[in-house]
Amino acid sequence: MVEAFVRLVCPECTKEWQENPAELPGLRTNFSCSSCHATRRLTEFMRTERDLETVRQFQ
Repeated sequence: MVEAFVRLVCPECTKEWQENPAELPGLRTNFSCSSCHATRRLTEFMRTERDLETVRQFQ
């Protein structure tokens, strides 16, 4: 089995990282950057539309 991941980028500090989509909260849930603690909806942290679609598959 291949493990999935999505790429995230903070809209405030531009930090980039990867997460397992199954471990992320709902797309409309507030999410915080671990670096600068900016809080926005999870959808705003998605790097690409493909990453957003991947998360939707796991929700």
